[in-house]
Amino acid sequence: MAASKINLTTLKKHLQQASKEDLIEEISELFKTFPAVKEYYQLKLNPETEQYVGESYKQKIENEFFPARGFGKARLSVARKAVNDYKKVCRDPAALVDMMLFYVEQGVKFTDDYGDIDEPFYNSMESMFESATKAIAKYGLHGVAERRCRNIVQNTSHMGWGFHDTLLEIYQETFGK
Repeated sequence: MAASKINLTTLKKHLQQASKEDLIEEISELFKTFPAVKEYYQLKLNPETEQYVGESYKQKIENEFFPARGFGKARLSVARKAVNDYKKVCRDPAALVDMMLFYVEQGVKFTDDYGDIDEPFYNSMESMFESATKAIAKYGLHGVAERRCRNIVQNTSHMGWGFHDTLLEIYQETFGK
């Protein structure tokens, strides 16, 4: 028989019963064990380090497409994981949009350098672009991100699989142009 998973209510009861010292010890252990917890507290306690933390995630994305040596593997699961992990610790919507657009820009550049990829590749780029534009609309970041989005669309005009058309449609829905 499988053990039942705990839920948030059970966790809260556990934490309420713990002493302050126990809580400090437990959070310290989480901090030491899990990089995401460390980054979360890094940004919570020192928000001006957002750019530094973001750069480490961008490096993970860039390494998937353009490593320092050899050819990029373009493992979308690895690059998307970097974006999703950043989303968990990021506190600034503009920084998150920046990360999502960076992912798409790297995919567009990869296609430019190596030629047409495949439909799942483009689907991933399109869904990330759409997520970015939804965040742009939600947080009113049009002025900050419109130029980058337009450049992404323009840089795909020669690419296959309907990639350009889909990005153009998403762009027009967001920016009305």
